[in-house]
Amino acid sequence: MANFIGAIDQGTTSTRFLIFDRAGQIVASAQKEHQQIYPQPGWVEHDPEEIWFRTKEVIAEAMAQRGLRPADLAALGITNQRETTVLWNPKTGQPLANALVWQDTRVADYIPEFSREGGPDRFRAKTGLPLATYFSGLKIRWLLDHLPGARQQAEAGEVLFGNIDTFLVWHLTGLHITDCTNASRTQLMNLQTLDWDPELLSAFGIPRQMLPRIRSSSEVYGAATLGAVEGVPVAGILGDQQAALVGQTCFQAGEAKNTYGTGCFLLANTGRDIVQSKHGLLTTVAYQLQGQPANYALEGSVAITGALVQWIRDNFGLIASSPEIEALARLVPDNGGVYFVPAFSGLYAPYWKHNARGVIAGLTRYSNKSHLARAVLEATAFQTREVVEAMEKDSGVAVSVLRTDGGMVENELLMQFQADILDRTVVRPAVKETTALGAAYAAGLATGFYASVEDLRAQWSVDHTWKPQMDRERRERMYGFWKKAVTRSFDWLEE
Repeated sequence: MANFIGAIDQGTTSTRFLIFDRAGQIVASAQKEHQQIYPQPGWVEHDPEEIWFRTKEVIAEAMAQRGLRPADLAALGITNQRETTVLWNPKTGQPLANALVWQDTRVADYIPEFSREGGPDRFRAKTGLPLATYFSGLKIRWLLDHLPGARQQAEAGEVLFGNIDTFLVWHLTGLHITDCTNASRTQLMNLQTLDWDPELLSAFGIPRQMLPRIRSSSEVYGAATLGAVEGVPVAGILGDQQAALVGQTCFQAGEAKNTYGTGCFLLANTGRDIVQSKHGLLTTVAYQLQGQPANYALEGSVAITGALVQWIRDNFGLIASSPEIEALARLVPDNGGVYFVPAFSGLYAPYWKHNARGVIAGLTRYSNKSHLARAVLEATAFQTREVVEAMEKDSGVAVSVLRTDGGMVENELLMQFQADILDRTVVRPAVKETTALGAAYAAGLATGFYASVEDLRAQWSVDHTWKPQMDRERRERMYGFWKKAVTRSFDWLEE
């Protein structure tokens, strides 16, 4: 009797394998970081072969922790960093180049060119997305334009494209597939048909034969051939933010979650309605369960949140490990007038300014490293408020309680400041690994391991609640300074 579900959580900085029991509790886990490659400013790459190697390592390690055999797993789910783009040879499995990571901005020169006909929202009606460096379509185009022979090989069916989910599933099963949540992040899929759109493929100059087949987020796709999980059905695929939405059991329209990871991503379920944003948000597929229509979501994407803490650690040496930032920030009562806008890859929601760059504003001789640490944490909360306000304008529904997850939710100073600057209740669930849990839920629903979404909702519980404590005048004054600092980052690079 299979009593467990496995979930591969392939993120921007690391790969994890988590094993859950029927109650959604973690019984084993393993994690390995992979190299972040920065060939030049604005370029961010990963080695796909390293990611596959790390995936095999963490699966073997987690299975060994409990002495589990493949027969102990009912299914495997996969969740992944979205938009990160890989091209590989289907005969050898060899990548043509390093993966272009979602944060990579090398495609920026394409945006004015593509915007000449129809502006930055040229493809929004079909895809829910503005023209931006963020999505996979322009990254595929760049690789086809710049790798010698790649376009000819792609047209001959000798090159496969995938985001990381597709690359891992291909290695696990030999299938060339993706799910509709990941496909919705390429800017090549039509939100209504849930299929690759001929007009979009023509505009981007991308051969259809290199693209994976689009499937639902929860169905049995095939069986794993990897030794440690050989024969286990691969039965769930969700982009990481959509997986967190499922893991937080936000199955009803109007329910929202915010994930604090490398970036910050607020998603609100809009049900079966495709809601086009007028306030700088993205329209995306939330999930599609087998045999059912898709559910859609509005998304506010912030590029740099947890990555800013890593940057302070690795590039400045201000702290030795990421958790130390909270203690450093607590040495001062406030930010001392310092504001940090981390527009390292431009600004995402709600501004979509690819030529913005990071700024630190408000420095005086009084400023010290603790003020800077506090500004780093507060930047995440300020950006979340901007997205929440846009979300409420688009949906017409107030976000009264914010469900949170991701690595940064362990930072109690940040969570309290988030409640203060939002003037709303913030809650942290009992199971904090909601991204991996969402992938496990999708795989479990497909295989009957979980009976229904109602059963999953019954399992969700709160670990901690933060109530706002800041007075209105101080909150609005701080937010006003933040908005002023953001404007200083605009148009740093010339078009």
